[in-house]
Amino acid sequence: MLKLFSTILCFTLLPLLLQAQTAVKGRITDAKKKPLAGVNIAIKGSYDGATSAKDGSFSFTTSAKGERILTASLSGYQTLEIKAELGAPQEFNLVLKETVNELKMVTISAGSFEASDEKKNTMLKPLDIVTTAGANGDIVSALKTLPGAQQVGEKEGLFVRGGTGTETQTFIDGMLVRNPFTTGMPDFAARGRFSPFLFKGTTFSSGGYSALYGQGLSSALILESTDLPERSSYSLGIMSIGASVGVDKLSNEKKSAYGFEADYVNLSPYFKLVKQQQEPVVAPQNLNFSANYRLKTSKNGMLKIFFTGSWNQFGFLGESLEYPGDKEEFRVDNKYAYTNISYKESLGKGWKIQLGTSYSTNRDKLYMDTINKSAAPSHVNARQDFTQLRAVLSKNLGQFSILRFGSEFQYADERSALNNMHADYTDSYTATFAEADVYFTPRFVGRFGTRFEYTSVLKAANIAPRASLAYKLDAKSQVAFAYGEFYQKPEQQYLRFFRNLNYQRATHYIASYQRVTEFFTFRTEVFYKKYHDLMKTVPSFNNNGTGYAKGVELFWRDRKSFKNVDYWISYSYLDTKRDYLNYPYEVQPDFAADHTASLVYKHYIPSIQLNLGATYSFATGRPYYNPNRPQGEFMKDRTRSLNTLGLNVNYLTTVGKAFTVFVLTVTNVLGNDQEYGFRYSSDGLRRNMVGPMAPRFFFVGMFMSFGIDRRQEVIDRQ
Repeated sequence: MLKLFSTILCFTLLPLLLQAQTAVKGRITDAKKKPLAGVNIAIKGSYDGATSAKDGSFSFTTSAKGERILTASLSGYQTLEIKAELGAPQEFNLVLKETVNELKMVTISAGSFEASDEKKNTMLKPLDIVTTAGANGDIVSALKTLPGAQQVGEKEGLFVRGGTGTETQTFIDGMLVRNPFTTGMPDFAARGRFSPFLFKGTTFSSGGYSALYGQGLSSALILESTDLPERSSYSLGIMSIGASVGVDKLSNEKKSAYGFEADYVNLSPYFKLVKQQQEPVVAPQNLNFSANYRLKTSKNGMLKIFFTGSWNQFGFLGESLEYPGDKEEFRVDNKYAYTNISYKESLGKGWKIQLGTSYSTNRDKLYMDTINKSAAPSHVNARQDFTQLRAVLSKNLGQFSILRFGSEFQYADERSALNNMHADYTDSYTATFAEADVYFTPRFVGRFGTRFEYTSVLKAANIAPRASLAYKLDAKSQVAFAYGEFYQKPEQQYLRFFRNLNYQRATHYIASYQRVTEFFTFRTEVFYKKYHDLMKTVPSFNNNGTGYAKGVELFWRDRKSFKNVDYWISYSYLDTKRDYLNYPYEVQPDFAADHTASLVYKHYIPSIQLNLGATYSFATGRPYYNPNRPQGEFMKDRTRSLNTLGLNVNYLTTVGKAFTVFVLTVTNVLGNDQEYGFRYSSDGLRRNMVGPMAPRFFFVGMFMSFGIDRRQEVIDRQ
């Protein structure tokens, strides 16, 4: 009886129930009007809703009345919420926008190789650098395998796109580094001072870099120091040329960490085994020490304190060009200290702040008897003290766009003395900058910035506008364009004596295309760079120099086609000329080669935990000055093409509880003559070839790590 009553009641009330329901239907697409299936559409705060069909259509009924919120959500798209007045049948045409995450969002890339964030097209990680054959763990040597960099072996610095080594600046946590290389010797390149494992990110910008950085005509090497480690670790290294030890200690609450690293290198035993081209009087030896402290101040805040110091000695005897049969001696003693303090914090409402300060001091004592054999040997004492303050504020503009602006102050105290002659100066440098990343759409972004600089030593100011555009063609490909003005003060050796100089300037134009997938990277770039106001030393010191550089570059990296193999190929074509220093007119400079190429190959054999690596580098001959030619044939002579093959072998194992790597590295395995140029006597009758100290360099080492097993890092990279 009760069942019959319920049935009658339902049929009696059915018209009223149907009258209380509102039909909601419509169609949902993406921004390109493509139908979206599987979208969840619902009345917020209720269980009424539906899922869109293959053609994007949806339909459901609801008893809700009045103004309500209709939601639509689908993974990979932004959730849509709109107001809807319910009560009568309605039809909605909804459009969902793609969710823009770091993988899908277009990034500014013209001129830059991001080697930091794995989500932003990683090129080189610290482990890549130390396992690149021929690099010997040096950041700059590894970067020479990327397009844009020249294979210059007789001078320190990173020579990029027709620029000198001094035209590339190094930055750590946003702050300029003075003396980033150890003090060089005549015709011998110096290593970088910093270990790649000190940094979580490396950006090698071969041109068109951000307005947040300045004083580099050609490029910027931007390094970001590590944050907190995942766990505590300890390391010990024993090498054929020295030893190293390191500690990285994470606190129990995992909010702070401290660490230190020390290494001592002495090549005296090595030089006794391997004959050198020059006779060492003081074999290269150096002591390096670094320490750091990191504190997580909040969810997004971090304080970092970093210090490094080093002591280096080297001296050799070489054949004298001016005095046949005689020897010339050159010795250097260098002491260096650098400290960097940085702090970043979120201020709320989309605001962030980055503060930093750094100080460095570099002291060189040089002994030379190469100037005039009839006079007493020369002694040079040089000291550079460099202090910097920097502040950067950033504000999110909407969901993706961002505004950055800030200021920095640098104070340089330069002192030098040749015997009893002194040449000192100080310089106060101030810069302000502003830059905005504007996302017109998730696929189209522009970066617009400008930089104002003033230097007291020149009593001059400049304004440097910069702009970049990038458009994402699909999920894996994008094109980018960049323009910028870049200024740089003349080098210190000129400012010591001449203050009536001006900034040197370069104008960059860059266009690039890149396609990046999980295992493959292809990149090509064309560029044009115009030099203005370069330093000239004849007939007097002035800024009348000019020049240009243009070319095309290719890069291909493949980590999939061959099992357990990672390789990359880079190629650069460079057409450059400049009239600077004592050049009589615009010619190709002695550090530039027309064609440069590198092949880096890494093969991991998991069954025996072995890493094999090879790096082959090629460069066509470079110009050099022959005083026996007439002025009309200035820089017409060429060196032989450079061909060099480096090999390394890394065996991964455990010794007790320590993850251990045994390393063997050999540079220039085939023993090819590396001809960098020639030095002539003043009468032009005698010359010496400029080349490395020895045809090859051998390195053997054992590195032990307690706490972190880095073998998995190697496996994961394959």
